[in-house]
Amino acid sequence: MLTVLTRMLRTPDLRGKLLFTLGIIVLFRLGQLLPAPGVDVVAVRRCVGSASGGLFDMVQMLSGGAMLQLSVFALGVMPYITASIVMQLFAVVVPRLEALRKEGQHGQARITQYTRYATVGLAVLNAGTVVALARTGQLLPGCPQPLLRDDGLLSALVIVVTMVAGTCVVMWMGELITERGLGNGMSLLIFTQVVAVFPGYLAKIFVLSPVSFVVMIVTGVFLVAAVVFVEQAQRRVPVSYAKRLVGRRMYGGTSTYIPVKVNQAGIVPVIFTSSLLYLPSLAAPLLGPQARAWVELNLTSGTHPLYMTVYVLLIVAFAYFYVSITFNPAEVADGIRRHGGFVPGIRPGPPTAAYLAYVLSRLTAPGAAYLAVLALLPLVAFAILRDPGTQQNFPFGGTSILIMVGVGLDTVKQIESQLQQRNYAGFLR
Repeated sequence: MLTVLTRMLRTPDLRGKLLFTLGIIVLFRLGQLLPAPGVDVVAVRRCVGSASGGLFDMVQMLSGGAMLQLSVFALGVMPYITASIVMQLFAVVVPRLEALRKEGQHGQARITQYTRYATVGLAVLNAGTVVALARTGQLLPGCPQPLLRDDGLLSALVIVVTMVAGTCVVMWMGELITERGLGNGMSLLIFTQVVAVFPGYLAKIFVLSPVSFVVMIVTGVFLVAAVVFVEQAQRRVPVSYAKRLVGRRMYGGTSTYIPVKVNQAGIVPVIFTSSLLYLPSLAAPLLGPQARAWVELNLTSGTHPLYMTVYVLLIVAFAYFYVSITFNPAEVADGIRRHGGFVPGIRPGPPTAAYLAYVLSRLTAPGAAYLAVLALLPLVAFAILRDPGTQQNFPFGGTSILIMVGVGLDTVKQIESQLQQRNYAGFLR
């Protein structure tokens, strides 16, 4: 890692890309700290500091502490991430989107444009919901002061427009990092959001209990090492290409492989499941007294057995579902056949597709179990420790570790590939 950074700093264009990316990240964090017009900053900070718990910690973690503070970039990159996932799902269901996906660069540009429109729509919905909860006092329950200086309709509309505009600016920043920076712009921004809240959580844990702080750091190091090991694990399906004569040239005769990762679904199943399981918490105030009490007892507490069971089942189901729509064995097998390739011992065409589907299903099972265990580990630790202070400030959740490790590994791989392009040593000296 240090060698890669040193080589990158010695390369002028890569050093420029690094500085450009860091500048965009600094602007992004400033926008997350800048309050929207009409927000009572003192009241918000006082109430956010006293509020904690499952939903608050999750929102703070995924928004970098910006959403509950009603800042300009309060929504962060989550509307864009959600829109991208929705477009991936629709590309399998809607024939028009599936045809665009197969058209290459032109079709991908159209899908990207549709994703931007969906991002704006989701941003309007999310910003309207956040401002409505802030006006009614339900965004931070128990706060004695109003969060907005003026709870009128015009003031609320200004805040909504500001947040939606901030989301559009964040989307533009992510695309700038992808084009002119180190790449993976949106991933780097969500990585920044998650990492930004870590120092505050760790400081609170150290103040509450230095012993818990040391134990948590050691546990976090082992968790990160385990996640890196599993994220790098893959099954390499060998593919051979027959020799063919084109004119006077001989092509083919090479062997390669198809890398199939153990965790092919990535972080998406955990994010989907976390979002779904927080819907009952948001809908609880709208239910009757008995239904509300049952929901708060069984579906809002991470230490309840029913909550854990539903959590694991949804993660496994979403893992299989997402892998099935992102990796199509029939398309991969058809591409291998059209280029004159074959899997050794397997006939080209449908038998190859069936073999790839078999390998994918065998790998998805341990991948889904790995995601479930990683996401369930903090909940089990909470149930065992029963330390309210540690529970409220536990930063090493499954979602945060997967985001940090996944984005970090992808960024390092991109930097290494760019270094190889600029320092490629041929066989002629």
